[in-house]
Amino acid sequence: MRTFKIVAITVLSIGFLAAAGLFLIGYFKPKPAGILITSTPTSSVFIDGQLMGKTPYEGVFDPGTVLVGLIPDEVDKKYVPYEAKVTLASGIKTIVRRELSETEEASSGDIVSFEKEAGKSASLVAISDPDIAQVLINGTPRGFSPYKSSSLSVGEHQVTIKSPGFIERTLTVKTVAGYKLTIIVKLGKIVEEPKAEAIAVEKKTYVEILDTPTGFLRVRSLPGSAGREIHQVKPGEKYLFLDEDNDSGWFKIQLEAPTAGLPDGRSGWVSNEYSKKIEEEVSPSP
Repeated sequence: MRTFKIVAITVLSIGFLAAAGLFLIGYFKPKPAGILITSTPTSSVFIDGQLMGKTPYEGVFDPGTVLVGLIPDEVDKKYVPYEAKVTLASGIKTIVRRELSETEEASSGDIVSFEKEAGKSASLVAISDPDIAQVLINGTPRGFSPYKSSSLSVGEHQVTIKSPGFIERTLTVKTVAGYKLTIIVKLGKIVEEPKAEAIAVEKKTYVEILDTPTGFLRVRSLPGSAGREIHQVKPGEKYLFLDEDNDSGWFKIQLEAPTAGLPDGRSGWVSNEYSKKIEEEVSPSP
């Protein structure tokens, strides 16, 4: 009977020690790390070179550094892919957001992560690209990146990062006691649309030939019927206006533009009874 008690106690002790050992192993084993990845446009997600799915993507990994890659699905535009090393912390979900563009300069995004620290204070670190961007917390300027604060209250805060020539970015984050909150922000450069060149438009006066009983209009060397006929023009034709005779009201028109062999061009007078002045917009020749 005594032997049986000794064996039973031994078995129970071994079982207790095994259970305690398993408990301690589970207690001290690092908790898994989470990651949430979103992007615009929708993209294929690669973790350490392995295709994991599409954005938005959420997964669980062992703590450590992973290589995150995003390949945009959009085919109409040539968006620039994204790749970055991200450190995942035990028991913490790291958030990666990215707005992809056709150039790296115009792309933007942020990475939000936590890191356990000694003590019960809540700290925040803001890192930006470009450097020396202004940091505002809850609308109040607090300094320039890289920025660090250990005096934030635990809870929700709005963090704004801005820099001249870049699109400002605002994040709503929640600080936690005993953790350092790190924000890595990439600001997208403002891309100015090319300005359309103003095309100078000038107005010119022309003389339009109207219908005549003869089907043509005589062009004379002088205003009035006493002038010598030098040419004939047809209804509907238009000629550059040069002058107007005050007495007769006849119009002087340009029959031929000046050339090297004809420096003054060729002109003549037509009756205002069968012609009229009109204005038209003319774009200058390049």
